[in-house]
Amino acid sequence: MHDIVFLDRDSLIATIRPPAFPHRWRDYPATSPADVVERLAGATIAITNKVPLGADAIARLPDLKMVAVAATGTDNVDLAACRARGIVVANIRNYSLVSVPEHCFALILAVRRNLRTYAADVEAGLWERSTRFCLLDHPIGDLAGSRLGIVGYGALGRRVAQIGRAFGMDVAVTSRSPVGDADVTALPLADLLATSDVVSLHLPLTDATRHLIGATELASMKTSAILINTARGGLVDETALAQALADGTIAGAGFDVLSKEPPVPDNPLLRLRLPNFVLTPHVAWASGGAMQTLADMLVDNLDAWARGTPTDVV
Repeated sequence: MHDIVFLDRDSLIATIRPPAFPHRWRDYPATSPADVVERLAGATIAITNKVPLGADAIARLPDLKMVAVAATGTDNVDLAACRARGIVVANIRNYSLVSVPEHCFALILAVRRNLRTYAADVEAGLWERSTRFCLLDHPIGDLAGSRLGIVGYGALGRRVAQIGRAFGMDVAVTSRSPVGDADVTALPLADLLATSDVVSLHLPLTDATRHLIGATELASMKTSAILINTARGGLVDETALAQALADGTIAGAGFDVLSKEPPVPDNPLLRLRLPNFVLTPHVAWASGGAMQTLADMLVDNLDAWARGTPTDVV
């Protein structure tokens, strides 16, 4: 009999089928870091989406045997502490192969075609007062014939490349792994940044990738280029990006993530009021279909671990 505790159940709007093995199930809408140890007392399986599980908490949970992360990113779990205790950590992979790339292109199109600015102009009554049949006050860029630079070429990066090619874009890629696709150009990061019209990030956040894009990298991009981030906020130096957008160093950006979530009030991107910046609240992953797929894969991971054949182990 396993004791399963889901620390932030409200983060997943989906039906979760019962695991196939004997268990007791408790879930909480959300959990503050201060309540983690109390709520996981006696649990053999912890489920978390974004609630942190640090080394101190893990040391105080002697019954814990598995951490099931209800997401792809595992930077909220102390993996070294789990490894030292023999606690299996499993995440969910490739559940949002439709949702994230579609949101990525929603951001690309919104910024590239100035949709936010034109919609605001209509709401302000400018179209009604126009002497012409349309408003042409802001530049509009096509995707066809432009270069899409993808940083990180895993499953999501490949799907973004596929959509980009459907738009008629030339695709360039920076990847740690060899790129065998004939229809993409593999480039070092510096060359990709210097030649791309759209740069889209699809990397995990690690010590090596934190602030991968800073003031120097932004200055190396085309002044007409836009930066898209649906991966992790910490990949970009947010202060440097805010300055680059204000100064016209790059033409625009579309972000779905910030370095701290929920954001702190003084985050330089949160209060940015510029027509060339679109910020959404970490929802690229969250279509109804993607969340149900995630829920099904979450229980698949629990069942596989209980059978002694764990899957998606980090």
